Amino acid sequence: MFDELLRELRRLEGTHKVSVSIASDADGYLDRECPSEECQFEFKVHDDDWRDTVRDEEVFCPFCGHTAESGDWCTQEQAEHLKKAALEHVQQRIGRAMNRDAENWNRSQPSRSFISMTMSVNSRPQQILLPPAAADPMRLKITCPACACRYAVIGAAFFCPACGHNASDLMFSQAIAGIRNALDALPSVRAAIPDRDAADTTVRLIIENGLQNAVTAFQRYAEALYARFPSLSAPRRNAFQNLKEGSELWNGATGKPYSAYIDAAEQAALIRYFQQRHLLAHRQGLVDDDYVTRTGDTTYRPGQHLVVRESPVRECLSIVETLIAAMASDTMTP
Repeated sequence: MFDELLRELRRLEGTHKVSVSIASDADGYLDRECPSEECQFEFKVHDDDWRDTVRDEEVFCPFCGHTAESGDWCTQEQAEHLKKAALEHVQQRIGRAMNRDAENWNRSQPSRSFISMTMSVNSRPQQILLPPAAADPMRLKITCPACACRYAVIGAAFFCPACGHNASDLMFSQAIAGIRNALDALPSVRAAIPDRDAADTTVRLIIENGLQNAVTAFQRYAEALYARFPSLSAPRRNAFQNLKEGSELWNGATGKPYSAYIDAAEQAALIRYFQQRHLLAHRQGLVDDDYVTRTGDTTYRPGQHLVVRESPVRECLSIVETLIAAMASDTMTP
């Protein structure tokens, strides 16, 4: 009675390929997500460039530089969509086989028998699986100067997803612009989220990410500038996240510490912002004794949760821009 079903189950054994399309957004950009569990940075790549420019064997995360094969960059929403589409495909094949079994059984029954038995398969309307909704268009679109790949991010990016190119000066300016764009959009974010608690949480995260991205942008560009002195030994990893250590390294390279470029008030503010970034990245925003000692910020007691406001992040961006511009000018050949 279930011959068709058994045959279909045998055909489904092993590995099968199911073609599922993932829709790009209105501007032709495809959502992607870094597969590194420590990063999971979300970005977009133009659909044409993902197909024609990005290599299958190696894709670069624009934020952390992690590399993986092209099939590993689906967002979590896309992965769930693909899983549901594959399950739907199997259900449809099994449903069709059971319908054929039912038709064959019904045809085999005598037409004038005192007792008749028919079979039916309850096939509810198939749910149409739409591609996962594209996120809001990314606010900062970048074209790689090396390979012309078009990609887009919110906040900061440092590597081309297609070729891994890092144009340090361009990436720094675009990262700072992206952070400012995200801050400028905060009123729109609040208006778009009806739930007040959810809106407040989203705004808070955007502001905190802005501060962390500002420090990372400075670090990456400072590392690139320091690398222009090949006779010097390479600094330890993340040395330029530490203002004191970074200033000493720069002084050794150029004869000028950071204090030669920014005044005492700006230095104190930058120390505070870099330490706040450390709390956000490593202590979930909880203040410790080290923060109070290093910054002299007596507005907090150890154990309190850090509150980051929009205006200090904008100030951090301005100071970082001033410092980096002066440092870059001292690496230029006369």
